[in-house]
Amino acid sequence: MSIDDVFEEHRLVVAASAAVLPAVVRDAAELLSRCLDAGNKVLVCGNGGSAADAQHFAAELVGRFEADRRALAAIALTTDSSSLTAISNDLGFDRVFSRQVEGLASSGDVLVAISTSGTSANVVRAAETARSIGCSVVGLTGQSGGSLAEFCDLLLAVPSSNVARIQEVHILCLHALCGAIEASIKTGDR
Repeated sequence: MSIDDVFEEHRLVVAASAAVLPAVVRDAAELLSRCLDAGNKVLVCGNGGSAADAQHFAAELVGRFEADRRALAAIALTTDSSSLTAISNDLGFDRVFSRQVEGLASSGDVLVAISTSGTSANVVRAAETARSIGCSVVGLTGQSGGSLAEFCDLLLAVPSSNVARIQEVHILCLHALCGAIEASIKTGDR
């Protein structure tokens, strides 16, 4: 694939996403804002590039995105190397996120579960555990949603099967969420 082809494919996937995702992103922003306003927290997980997106999103919430405002409670479940390695070694990699959800989440929290395929066993298991605790789940996936879709209250399914294009739209959605959450906090009584 040529560089021009990459840019053209990106343009087409963003255009297709713009036709279907904004309403779901708005709903997710409302859900996340209500969660944070109520004093609850956001937990985020994913593997590989999605782990990087999880960390990026949590950092934007705790730190700041574009506006100065209070810190928001967000935890990337991908960052504690001692927990990651202990859980993986002792319980298996498929429990690396669900075990953290079990220990850190409370009813009213929101899990943002990122998996381009929607089939990452550890992400799906985290979503299932979150739901059993009383957390809402926002999923970010590719077009099918995979088995993760079953455990999501809201699903941002990018209409593509190309992992790179899905990841590009995921970061766009996460930035849109950050902006909407900050606007809600700036203009609301938060």
